[in-house]
Amino acid sequence: MRETMWSRLSQPVGGAPAWTIMLIGAAAVGLVPWSVVVSTQLAGEHVVRHWDVAWVGFDVGLGVALLATVSAAVRGSLWFPGFAMAAAAILLCDAWFDIVTSTSGLDFWLALASAAVVELPLGVVCVVAARSVLARAQPISDDHAAS
Repeated sequence: MRETMWSRLSQPVGGAPAWTIMLIGAAAVGLVPWSVVVSTQLAGEHVVRHWDVAWVGFDVGLGVALLATVSAAVRGSLWFPGFAMAAAAILLCDAWFDIVTSTSGLDFWLALASAAVVELPLGVVCVVAARSVLARAQPISDDHAAS
């Protein structure tokens, strides 16, 4: 049984080395208790330095991700699906943080509208485009890898 388990753990998972998937899984499990601690220890409000720099930097990063996606698509690069999925994740994060950090009133409603009309739909477009490219890709089956 030990040999079988070790054999399975040493095999690629979804094309990635098994140890990388195990590390990612451990990080996911570790985030559960960490989130509980953070939710009970952090203040509901906090004044921070460089708030403007944080938001500008985040938006610049989002712009770079979107431009990288377009550039990869235009060049027919294999990086396109990864860039598109990264852009989708950043758009989702942008929507989340815009909403949860907005003040009440008009600021909140503008953040909500921006998420509903711009960030989330564009994120869905990125995911659909990435999946479309990946669906057309020729997967390498175990039968072909052995030959």
